Amino acid sequence: MTLPAHSLAAIPEMFDPAQLELQLKSGEQPVIKILKQALKDSQARLDEAFKAGEDIRRLIYGRAWILDCILNLAWKEFDWPADNQASLVAVGGYGRGELHPFSDVDILLLFNEVDPQDWHDSISGFLTLLWDINLDLGSSVRTLKECYDEARNDITIATNLIESRTLAGDPELQAEMYERVTSEGAWTDKEFFKAKLAEQKERHEKTNNTEYNLEPNLKTSPGGLRDIQTVGWVAKRHFGATYIRDLVDHGFVTESELDTLNKGELYLWTVRYALHMLCGRREDRLLFDHQRTLAAYFGYEDQEGSLAVEQFMSKYYRVAMAMSEFNDMLLQHFDEAILRVDDEQSIRPLNNRFQVRNDFLETVYDKVFEHHPFAIMELFVLMAQHPEIKGVRASTIRLVRDHRHLIDDDFRNDIRNTSLFMELLRSPEGVSTELKRMNRYGILGRYLPEFGKIVGQMQHDLFHIYTVDAHTLKVIQKMRQFRHREYREQFAIAHRIVNQLPKIELLYIAGLYHDIAKGRGGDHSELGAEDVISFCRRHHLGKWDTHLVSWLVRNHLKMSMTAQRRDISDPEVIHDFAMDVRDLVHLDYLYVLTVADINATNNTLWNNWRATLLRQLYMDTKRALRRGLENPVNKEDRIEQVQHEAMLLLSRKGVPEQEVLDYWKLLGDDYFLREDAHNIAWHTRAIIEHGDNPLPLVLIRKTSYRVFEGATEIFIYSEDLPTLFPATVAAMDQLNLNIQDARIILTDHGRTLNTYTVLTDDNQPLSENPEYLAHIQQHLTEELDDPEDYPDIIQRRVPRQLKLFTTPTRMTISNDPVVQQTVLEIITPDRPGLLARIGRIFVEFDISVRKAKISSIGERVEDFFFITDSQNQPISDPELCRELQQAICQQLDQHVH
Repeated sequence: MTLPAHSLAAIPEMFDPAQLELQLKSGEQPVIKILKQALKDSQARLDEAFKAGEDIRRLIYGRAWILDCILNLAWKEFDWPADNQASLVAVGGYGRGELHPFSDVDILLLFNEVDPQDWHDSISGFLTLLWDINLDLGSSVRTLKECYDEARNDITIATNLIESRTLAGDPELQAEMYERVTSEGAWTDKEFFKAKLAEQKERHEKTNNTEYNLEPNLKTSPGGLRDIQTVGWVAKRHFGATYIRDLVDHGFVTESELDTLNKGELYLWTVRYALHMLCGRREDRLLFDHQRTLAAYFGYEDQEGSLAVEQFMSKYYRVAMAMSEFNDMLLQHFDEAILRVDDEQSIRPLNNRFQVRNDFLETVYDKVFEHHPFAIMELFVLMAQHPEIKGVRASTIRLVRDHRHLIDDDFRNDIRNTSLFMELLRSPEGVSTELKRMNRYGILGRYLPEFGKIVGQMQHDLFHIYTVDAHTLKVIQKMRQFRHREYREQFAIAHRIVNQLPKIELLYIAGLYHDIAKGRGGDHSELGAEDVISFCRRHHLGKWDTHLVSWLVRNHLKMSMTAQRRDISDPEVIHDFAMDVRDLVHLDYLYVLTVADINATNNTLWNNWRATLLRQLYMDTKRALRRGLENPVNKEDRIEQVQHEAMLLLSRKGVPEQEVLDYWKLLGDDYFLREDAHNIAWHTRAIIEHGDNPLPLVLIRKTSYRVFEGATEIFIYSEDLPTLFPATVAAMDQLNLNIQDARIILTDHGRTLNTYTVLTDDNQPLSENPEYLAHIQQHLTEELDDPEDYPDIIQRRVPRQLKLFTTPTRMTISNDPVVQQTVLEIITPDRPGLLARIGRIFVEFDISVRKAKISSIGERVEDFFFITDSQNQPISDPELCRELQQAICQQLDQHVH
């Protein structure tokens, strides 16, 4: 058994193999019972040692040693071929001698010239025994030839077999197997390295190529244990290195780098051990609930502006970033040593400090950064200006790491460095790529200390799925993508704008700073606006440029909030927004920043509905600006035009004009301002045909309303009852419909016209299958036939993520003197049945909903309700307002923790 000697120092007192062997020989108890108890007791002792602060290496290697002993004793319980024809081999992580509490125990039953089928009973009995003692077993039975054949066809099998050692039987078999699977006939050095690179690339792509996913995997995410193991596999295959520290002797790793690498691996081991122990099962994903548990276990406490879980995850992200950096550097070293070792050396000078060697950038001599610190910034500019360069040589990456301490205040204020940074932002290519490279090499956070504060800073919600710095760099990446032709159809307006902006670098600066003040307390938009002014002054931007960038950072949420919270079909809303924007230049920059911000926050947030919402706000504001802010749209003209267009549509359908006019007299101005001509004609014709039928009228079709393109509209015409709204939303909840908007209009003869814009529960358009739509229509008609009997809000299990990310509900109540209604704003975590819960409270308080603005933003909803009391008056009693607020918060915050 090849395990580090220091790992066994604490193990004998936790496990006595001699005593266990005596128990087995005594025959007093069944073998299964003895071995199962030995496993359980030894793991309990290991866990207690872990809690007491024992060296994690002794525990990880120690558990492997304990399993070695148990498997060796179990092997002896069965008959095996004589003459050294069979052996038991540990492979994979177990082969490395590393076992966490619930790691897979991967073993190989290796045979030489005998047929394993002849030993079926022993093989079956042995494996059954291991399963019966509750081992997480991964097993294979192969001959030497089969090992070679399968390893040659599968890089994963080849990797597992490389990490192998004998547990029982003939050790020569494992040695011969190792020699065969590492031979040139199986995988050449170059083939093996290329395969491991491709494997890592595929693994990273599954996690969006970032260390900063919200729920990272300790093993497989970038910067996780698998990245460290990949380096070890290549080192073992090419150099015959037993441990990564052997790379020091080969000149690939320095002692200080090895120390950082070891500390990072031990940290990841410690977190993984705790995760297995606390979960009581194999779990490598840092899920939200586990993050909180681990933060508490490791002693983190909430502080002002920083939750315990955020502090814990910040440490993890910084370690993962450091491990990724080592992975990049070492694999680049291996690329040069394995793939390009025989390449003819081609050197192309760029300037006195840099040259390109075989398509990779390198310094001309080792003291370039010491003599010319500005060359640190120059490196990234050169990479952007020369897209043909494939990367930075590992030796130069190491020099950057070794000299980044030179970035101080003098460096930051040096005109050469500020000019180089602006030159990077103005580069036609490579801006987002090089900013990411700067972040990975630890340069960006040093050059912009305010950015350094958000590196690894998580945002503990489901709205943001990346850390603040990863999100910020993705915003700039999205801005860059908008330029390309392949994005022209999906982001038509953004594509046009970014290719016409007078100074696109101002957009990138706003993107860099829009969230820079997250986590400091206070309004991050205001604080960020102050930070970016300092940046602009240091980088010698003019006053107008500085004002624009500062305005963008301060107002980066304004467009999305207006689109989602306000009624953008109202000309006054458009006029007010246009007054804030003031000119088309500000509008253009703000639109692109908004679209990039949403797309870089959470992939699920961007859909046809949200895209149309922002597009409509942009186009209407653009028209308002061109018309002139002193000439707002006249409401009467708007109403007259939409009525004229609707009447033309109705005339074509043969609907009598007088009946239409008589009905329209019962409707107020608000209806004609909020609906388009097609909807008005659709509603009017159906209502006239419905006549005096007391049953509710339910209509369904794909929306023609410009703001909600891609969604479905459900129109309900019914008697005005306080219970109608809660009954409707409860019925829609049963159908798993996600309400995006609710337009409620009260007529003068006691009826309501309610239009609900809906998507599926995963925010996709409803199927246009006629049977499906007929089912929805029938269900709603039956439920709304007698609102007094609508079912209790269905109590579905809240998904894990939504349950854990509950934050207290925020509510505001105010009266709108213009419309004579009370405005109720509710900001709360989203959950199934939310509107139905709120609706039931409205019934209890005898409140009627007159209008609603429903906005879902990630896992959070921001809903506005315009409500009245039973007399159709605003709620003016302060005590009633207090009771209503208390009831809603108590109902919605029952499970806050």
